[in-house]
Amino acid sequence: MSSRGPGRPRIPLPWAAALLLALGVERALALPEICIQCPGRVRNLSEVALYCKQTPELMLYSRCCLNQKGTILGLDLQNCSLKDLGPNFLQAHTAIIMILPQDVSCPGGINAWNTVTFYTNNQICQGQRNLCNSSADTEICPENGSCVPDGPGLLQCVCADGFHGYKCMRQGSFSLLMFFGILGSTTLSISILLWGTQRRKAS
Repeated sequence: MSSRGPGRPRIPLPWAAALLLALGVERALALPEICIQCPGRVRNLSEVALYCKQTPELMLYSRCCLNQKGTILGLDLQNCSLKDLGPNFLQAHTAIIMILPQDVSCPGGINAWNTVTFYTNNQICQGQRNLCNSSADTEICPENGSCVPDGPGLLQCVCADGFHGYKCMRQGSFSLLMFFGILGSTTLSISILLWGTQRRKAS
């Protein structure tokens, strides 16, 4: 049963979806603050803009190139009066290309990127290196864990399924029931002890 009244044209679904996307993209995505940390937008001839326009699924928003999930793949902070990226950089740890002011170093240092190009007023950091692929003599992660990149110059070790704890040595799943049982009983014991001590002082 159709709810549209007589004489009202039916809006094609793809067009309506595109309109909603255009109008509500800011509400649909929790946009990272680093994208609006500096005024202005990504310039049309910027390396970030060119990278973003190569893939139809990516979109430019303020200073960022985002995918449909809101993940930052490009960040252009040139012409910003910044001395460092600050705590908001964590929102852009997934970036593949960054343009930064001359005084701001590439996150993780030069060795964390495949290419770092220096210009008069800015520098471009391109292609995060995967430290998990480094040819180290010793294993980075324990036997029951796997290495996962975690931003420029960073990595983390994730335990394989069925393992947890220090160096992923413990087998089986982590017992939440036991953890919260011990935590709850300890908290209750300390609360009773403190209540008894305070009551004794009051009498």
